[in-house]
Amino acid sequence: MTETDPARPLKEFKPKHEFFVGIDSDGCAFDTMGIKQRECFCPWLIAYFGLQPVAQAARECKDFADLFSKTRGANRHKTAKRIIAELLPSHPMTKARDFKVPQYPHYFAWVDDPNSMLSNDGLKQAIEQATDPEAKRELELVLEWSERVNWAIGETVKGMPPFPHVRESLEKIQPLADVIVVSATPDEALAREWEEHDIAKYVQVIAGQEMGKKAQHLEYATKGRYKRNHVLMVGDAPGDMKAAKANDALFYPINPGDEVKSWKRFRDEAFDKFLNGDYAGEYEEKLIAEFDSYLPETPPWQK
Repeated sequence: MTETDPARPLKEFKPKHEFFVGIDSDGCAFDTMGIKQRECFCPWLIAYFGLQPVAQAARECKDFADLFSKTRGANRHKTAKRIIAELLPSHPMTKARDFKVPQYPHYFAWVDDPNSMLSNDGLKQAIEQATDPEAKRELELVLEWSERVNWAIGETVKGMPPFPHVRESLEKIQPLADVIVVSATPDEALAREWEEHDIAKYVQVIAGQEMGKKAQHLEYATKGRYKRNHVLMVGDAPGDMKAAKANDALFYPINPGDEVKSWKRFRDEAFDKFLNGDYAGEYEEKLIAEFDSYLPETPPWQK
C-alpha cells in the first residue's frame, strides 16, 4: 500500500462501533438514477455510438438495462456493452428498420477482461497500452463518451435531494453504527452530492469508483473488524446485494419505484432488527424475494 493508494481510507478504516452499514448513493440514497440515465447517459450514448436511426429503441433499452432489470446500477461500460451487443439488436424497431447496430469488439473485449479497471483512468491506461490502431480508436471514442457523460451529469444533476427518510435514517444510524458510502459513482460527483445536501457529515468515508468495486469497498473496510451479521449493505441494485454476499454481509434492499416506503421501513423497523440480531434469516429472505420481483431479467419486447 502506498501513499497514493486511493483506497487507503478504507484499508485503514478504524471501527468506532460494533455494527457497520454501507449505503449506495445513486438510486438508493438519492433519486438521481432516472435523470442521470435518461438525460446524461442516453443522449450521448446515441450520439457517440451511432444509434440515431433507432434512438427510441436505444432509450427503451437504456431504461430497461439501467433502471428496470437485474443489471440496474451496474458499471456504465457493462451496460453499454449489454445495450449495444445484446438488447438493441433484438429490439423490434431495430429489426423492422433493418438497422445494423454498430459493434465495438475491442471495447467489448476490454469490458469483458477481468483485469480491466472499468473507469476513465482504466480507459486511459488501455489507450496507452493499445498497439492496434482500431482498438485505440474505439477506446478513445468510449473515453470521449464517458467524459462527456460526466460533464453532462455535472451540468444537469443539481439540487436533487436525498429520498425522504434518508436523512432521518442517517441520524438514527450514526450514534449506533459505523457508516460509509459504497458506490460505483466517481468520487468527485459523490462528494459533491453528499456535501451539497449536508449529509456527508453522517458518514466516515465516501467511497466511489476510484477506490475499487463495491465488494472491495466492503472487504477493505470490514474484513476482520466486525462479528458475523454485524455488517449491513443498503442498496437498490443486484450488484449491491452481490457485493454484500461476497463479504458475508447482510443486505437491505431499496426497491426501485418504492424508495420512500423502503427507507421508511428501514428507519422504523429494519435497522432495529439489525441491531437486535433479528435481521438475518427469514426477515432478510422475505425482503430479498420482494426486491427480486421488482427487477425482471427479460425485456418486455422479448416476451
